[in-house]
Amino acid sequence: MTRRPVLVIFLRAPQHGAVKRRLAAGIGESAAFSFYRSQVRDIIRRLGQDRRWQTVLAVTPDRLSRHGRFWPALARPFGTRAQGGGDLGARMARLFTALPPGPVVIVGADIPGIRADHVAEAFRRLDRFEAVFGPAADGGYWLIGLARRRLAPRALCRRLFANVRWSSPNALADTRANLPARAEAPPLGVLEDVDDRAAWLRRA
Repeated sequence: MTRRPVLVIFLRAPQHGAVKRRLAAGIGESAAFSFYRSQVRDIIRRLGQDRRWQTVLAVTPDRLSRHGRFWPALARPFGTRAQGGGDLGARMARLFTALPPGPVVIVGADIPGIRADHVAEAFRRLDRFEAVFGPAADGGYWLIGLARRRLAPRALCRRLFANVRWSSPNALADTRANLPARAEAPPLGVLEDVDDRAAWLRRA
């Protein structure tokens, strides 16, 4: 039987004062927390109910990956995993190498524009290519997918996330530069993550 592809939603467990700090500086801690908590619930329900893929929640901090008031009802249908330590590249590499064989797509939880058809299209492109990105407006990316077919995940991830300048306008370009030639699919459309007041006002 063909294994379903896996969608991983990377998220921080919603805690007042511990999420969206840059956004909080512009709109206040309570408003930033309310936005993020609502956004996490929405993206899990919107993407996690699609039966074309299995959904896994990758949570930080690790101690809240299975326990916490936020999870009991919301996360019950899905598997939850701790992201573990290290920078974003190390944490994504850990998931890409640990999950069972088959294509894996990782998305963030703070992109209001993500729809199920974006994820489906990413998996379709991984039928022909080894990697696919959804570029973010700030120079990062809101989606990364790996086919994990011809290129061994562990070796690829060691190369793919090396020397990437995270949280900078260079994150996507740095990651792309680490890919083997002709491994990348045509990118998906540009979406915006909500990291500051201006993006928060534009989300509608």
